[in-house]
Amino acid sequence: MTYEPFYIVAVDHLPEQIHDIFNKQIPREEYRFDSPEGTSMDELAHLIPGANALVTRHRLITSDLIHKAGKPLQLVQVMGRLPDRVDLVAAQKAGVPVAVMPHGGAIAVAEHTLALMLALTRKILSGHRGVVEGDYIKGDLRPSNTSEWQFAFNWLGFQDVGELRGKTLGLVGLGEIGREVARRAKSFDMSVLYHQRHRIPERYERMLGVRKTTLNDLLQDSDFVSLHVPHTPETERLLNAESLALMKPTAFLINTARGGLIDEEALTACLRDKRIAGAGLDVFVQEPLPANHPFGKLDNLVLAPHTGGGSGGGQRKLIGQVLENISRVAKGEEPLHQVEARQF
Repeated sequence: MTYEPFYIVAVDHLPEQIHDIFNKQIPREEYRFDSPEGTSMDELAHLIPGANALVTRHRLITSDLIHKAGKPLQLVQVMGRLPDRVDLVAAQKAGVPVAVMPHGGAIAVAEHTLALMLALTRKILSGHRGVVEGDYIKGDLRPSNTSEWQFAFNWLGFQDVGELRGKTLGLVGLGEIGREVARRAKSFDMSVLYHQRHRIPERYERMLGVRKTTLNDLLQDSDFVSLHVPHTPETERLLNAESLALMKPTAFLINTARGGLIDEEALTACLRDKRIAGAGLDVFVQEPLPANHPFGKLDNLVLAPHTGGGSGGGQRKLIGQVLENISRVAKGEEPLHQVEARQF
C-alpha cells in the first residue's frame, strides 16, 4: 500500500519570506506543501484537487474551492482571528471543519499601539521627566505627607491629561493588526472608524464594532489616527503635509506599521507648530533613528525603537501554530479554535 503524505495547500501567493518559513517548518516525510506562484485562479484550481488542508491568509476560500478539493479535504485553516475569508456555509455543508488562529505578532503590535496612545494622552513621558527632575519646585511646591484624602493631584499642573474613553480611533488598514487594535479599543469604550480599499462583511463590522469611512473623513473625525497598512509605492508618504492638515489640532498620530508611510519632514513641522497634539512612533524611514533627527527636539512625541512586535518572530510562531493545528487533524484529532457558521 502506497503512503500518501498529508497535502497542504496555501491558497495565497505567498511572499518569499513566508513561503520559506512554511518550507522550513513542515516535516517533508509526512506532509506535502504547495502554494500558487502567482495570483492566477487557474493555477490555484490546478493545485486544489486532493488537498487535505487549505490555508488562507487573505484569499477567499469559496464554495468552488471547497468542492474542487473534494472528499480528501479535512480542514480549512485561517491565519487570523476571524473566518471572513471562508464560505462557512459551504464548508459546513461539505462537513469540513474551519479553524482560525489568532496572530500573536498582530496582538503584540496592537498592545503597543494602545500603549503609545495611553502614553500620549496621559503624558507619561513628560510626567516621568518632571517627577525625576523635581519640576514641582518651579511651582513653589514642597513635599508633604499624603493620606487617603490629602494628596497633590496633578502636581505638575498638566492641562490636557485625558482618557481614551469616548474618543474616536481611526484605523488606516483593518488587517490582522488593525482588527486586534479595534478589539482592544472597544474595551476602552472608544468609537472605531476604519479605511481600506475593501469593506469587510457587515456582520464582522458589527463584531468588531467598526465603521468604514473615507480616508479624508477618518483624518478629520478621529482623535487618534493609527496606521496599519503595508509600505508599498501606493502608500509611500500616505501621511504628508496635505493629509496631516486634515487632522484635528487635538488629535494624535500613531505609527506601528512602517516609517515610509509618513513624510517625516512634514510631520516634524506639524508637531513643531502644534497643528496636531502629538504622535507615537515605533517605526521610522531610517532605523535606528539617526541621533541628530529633528524628532529628538520635539516634546510632543513618544518614540520607541521598533519594539511593537514584542518578543519577535510573530510570523514564524503563527505558521508553527497553524501547522500544529493541521497536525492535530492529520492525527484524527479536533482542531483548535474551530468555528461554526452559526457563530457568525
